[in-house]
Amino acid sequence: MASTQQLKGRIRSVKSTKQITKAMQLVAASKMRRAQEAEKASAPYTRAANELLTHLASQGVTKGHPLFEIRDQIRSRLLIVVATDKGLAGAYDSNILKLYAKQLIADDQAGVKNETITIGRRANRFASRIKGTKVIAAYQDLPDDPAGSQLRAIVDMAREKFEAGEVDAVDILYTEFITSVNQMPMMQRVMPAGYEITEVTDEIKEALFEPSAEEVLEAVTYRLIEAQVYHALLTARASEYMMRMMAMKNATDNANDLIDDLTLAMNKARQGAITQELAEISGGVEALNE
Repeated sequence: MASTQQLKGRIRSVKSTKQITKAMQLVAASKMRRAQEAEKASAPYTRAANELLTHLASQGVTKGHPLFEIRDQIRSRLLIVVATDKGLAGAYDSNILKLYAKQLIADDQAGVKNETITIGRRANRFASRIKGTKVIAAYQDLPDDPAGSQLRAIVDMAREKFEAGEVDAVDILYTEFITSVNQMPMMQRVMPAGYEITEVTDEIKEALFEPSAEEVLEAVTYRLIEAQVYHALLTARASEYMMRMMAMKNATDNANDLIDDLTLAMNKARQGAITQELAEISGGVEALNE
C-alpha cells in the first residue's frame, strides 16, 4: 500500500488537474453560447439567398451557369474536412475523421480521385499520414467567426478548381450541432451549387434585377456557397465547444471521484499506521511489566 505522503502527493496532483479541467469546461461553455448565437444570426442571410435562387431557377436563369453544372460522371472531387486544432473534445475528431476515411475508401473503390482541404491541425495531421492523399491547403487557428479573407480563400480555391474542371464535385465534412446532446458528423455538397426549394416572398417575386438577372445570379450563387461553408464552420465550432465542455465536465467528475478514492485510501493508511503504532506501544508496555 502507498504511504500517506505518496497519497497526499497524488491528491494534490489530481486537484491541480481538476482546476484545469474545470476552467476549460467554463471557457468552452462560454464560447459555445457565442458560437450558437453566430450560427443563428447567419440563418436569415442563407434563407434570403435560397429565396433568390429559387426564384431565378424558376425563370430558367440558372441553366448553363458553370457553378450549377452537374457533370455526367464524377472522376475527381474536393473534400473540405473540418476538425479541431487542440483536441480535448471527446469523440469529436474521431467521428469526423472516420467519416473522412470512409469517403476516401469509397472514392478509391469507385476509381474517383480526390484532393483535400483541411481545417484544423487534427485533420491535417490525419490526412498527411494517409498514403496517396493530396492535401492542397491546410488552415489552422481559424477564428470562431471565420468571415472575411479566410473564408473567401477556402471558397475561392474550391470554386476555381470546380470551374476549371479539375474536380467534378466539392463536399464539406463537418459536425452538425443538432441539440446539446446530439452532434452528428455530416457531409454536404456545395458544388455543383444547389439550393433548397423555399417559399418565395412577394418582395422577391416582384423585384427588379439590375443590371441583369444573370449578374445578380452570379453574385447570389457565390454568396450561397460562401454561406453554406460559413454555416458548416460555425456549427462545427459550436459542436466542438459543446463536446469539449462535456469532455471536461466528465474529466472534472472523474477527478472528484479519484480524489474521494485517494482520500479514503489515505485515511485507511493513516489509520493502519496509528493502529500499528498503538500495537507496538502496547507490546512495549507489556514487555516492561514482565
